[in-house]
Amino acid sequence: MEEFYTISQVNTKEQIIDKSRFIGIAVPLATLEEIEQVMGKIREDYPNARHYVYAYRLRDGFIEKSSDDGEPQGTGGRPVLDLLQHRNVWNVLVVVVRYFGGILLGTGGLVRAYGGTTRLVIGETDLRKLTLYQVYTLYVPYEWYELLRYQFDQHNWEIRNEEFREVVELSINVPKKDASSFVTWIDDFTRRQVTYEDVGNVLR
Repeated sequence: MEEFYTISQVNTKEQIIDKSRFIGIAVPLATLEEIEQVMGKIREDYPNARHYVYAYRLRDGFIEKSSDDGEPQGTGGRPVLDLLQHRNVWNVLVVVVRYFGGILLGTGGLVRAYGGTTRLVIGETDLRKLTLYQVYTLYVPYEWYELLRYQFDQHNWEIRNEEFREVVELSINVPKKDASSFVTWIDDFTRRQVTYEDVGNVLR
């Protein structure tokens, strides 16, 4: 996966459906250890609710899980997770807290209520796109420096750092999808007069 979406801050939305109060809370996170802590805090903030339905997706390890928390199977956590999958959202926990209003919604009504509350809290404008980049360090002879800077700009390959020594050391971010073509291009374009090393990847 080379691109995905996430959120930058906690977001909360709520709606009333047939006297039941549905409160959606979206929380950015990155590890399993954070989930239990966040769930505990939400239960403290919203005590005595009938259900704490949730779903989360963690990109590290590609972990995802949902819980109906007592609602009929597939009517709570699954609609939440489905929406996160559909919008390619990772590193997020969405909890939908329900205060029961006394009216049964039925399975279809529950799916719409939990899915709809998730759509409210995961708004399009709240999503932040992250791209996976391959990071290279290039050792550039000075006679190639200006030409390569121009070429990198034309290809939208981002220079992150420059150090001027016996040669110019450039740290460059290349979208993961372009990594193999970049390696071929730099060898061909410079006739192997520019050496480089792969130093890992980064999400930005």
